[in-house]
Amino acid sequence: MNESKNESAWIKIFEKYKILERLSEESCIEISSLEINEFREARLMTKFDHRSQLPKLFKNNNLSILPISRGNYIIGTFETFHPFAKNQKIITENIKFPPLLESLNYENITSEAAAINCAYISGILQDFTEDDKLMPTVSGRMSSSCFDFIIDHSAGKLPVHVDNSQLEIDGGYEGRNNLYLLEAKNYLSDDFLIRQLYYPFRLWQKKISKSIVPLFLTYSNGFFHLREYFFNETEHYNSLELIREKKYTLKNKQIDRETIILIAEQISLIEEPEIPFPQADNFERIINLGELLKVREFLTKEEITENYDFDPRQTDYYINAGKYLGILQYTQRKGQNGCTLTEKGNNVYSLSLYNRQLEFSKLILRHKIFNQTIKNYFKHKTLDRNLVILLMKDCLLFNIRSENTYHRRASTIINWTQWIIALTESSSQTYTLFDME
Repeated sequence: MNESKNESAWIKIFEKYKILERLSEESCIEISSLEINEFREARLMTKFDHRSQLPKLFKNNNLSILPISRGNYIIGTFETFHPFAKNQKIITENIKFPPLLESLNYENITSEAAAINCAYISGILQDFTEDDKLMPTVSGRMSSSCFDFIIDHSAGKLPVHVDNSQLEIDGGYEGRNNLYLLEAKNYLSDDFLIRQLYYPFRLWQKKISKSIVPLFLTYSNGFFHLREYFFNETEHYNSLELIREKKYTLKNKQIDRETIILIAEQISLIEEPEIPFPQADNFERIINLGELLKVREFLTKEEITENYDFDPRQTDYYINAGKYLGILQYTQRKGQNGCTLTEKGNNVYSLSLYNRQLEFSKLILRHKIFNQTIKNYFKHKTLDRNLVILLMKDCLLFNIRSENTYHRRASTIINWTQWIIALTESSSQTYTLFDME
């Protein structure tokens, strides 16, 4: 695979400034935006919201980078990211959206700003924080002020001094006792950059007497996932702890078990396509990739890899999974390889959230292996991997021969089936949390 522009530029920077040689003797080294700009714009070269986005030189040498002022960064073997906890048992609450609003369409949220507005207007933020007096107060870019902290380093703890670095707050909401600082993403990821919570936390902790509460919001496919964090030690960058999390949806109707059973019984099965069988366990990320394409129309493979927490192999896996379902296609524009939505994909993403989930279920269940797997689940109430593998062999899936491959692909079948099952397990009640009077 060809090197990205970032990869190539960082290789040249490492060579010119002998970064690896210097790090063999120093705990970290400082580099300026002017030095980076000589090879490529520093803003693009240092935007790593997830570990997967780090250049190979960083990954291979356990390196990370942090801004410490408006024009300076440090590079070293310190830990800047934090994984999202894997919690499969979060019950999703259905929330009713204010019916009189026309300027904000919750069925078609295409930005973090729109997701935050929906979460506030519908009362999701108020419910999660248990504070009905929340008011939007701070947001946007601002200076971090000056502060000191320690960060986990391969050699122990590294002291860091920050002097008016730039930060950005997606949303700040002040309530009775707390100021909630919100970081939001409209795509799904495995981890996040702690700095996006920590620098705003340190800035506002010095400014007001109320407690500062960092929140992380992810939005995709009609679901709002809120997480609250706490820094156990104010001056320790890595001391954050997940306090609680909750999911919400603004869908007006709930998909029930009987509807899924009826789809499985009545849908016409199709021949297995002669393309690689999906190796993409997280079905929500397939949907999310389609959402991004609905807005952007075309994304190069490099853009997907660099901007949306995919590594290069995952990019191909998830595009191929979308191709298997008939919603994505490989495309070339202006000499660049990437993907777009198919006509079917565009139609799916134009549906209401309720009908979109039904259509995704149909696209999955028209494949014999998934159809038999979910029928088995409803009959026996279990997703046994060994049984799934037996079903796979009976379905004669394209180009799967070895036991190891059957085992790996079974994970995709189980996870996609679990995604469908989860549609029927959200809270059966719909709550009205807003007051528009």
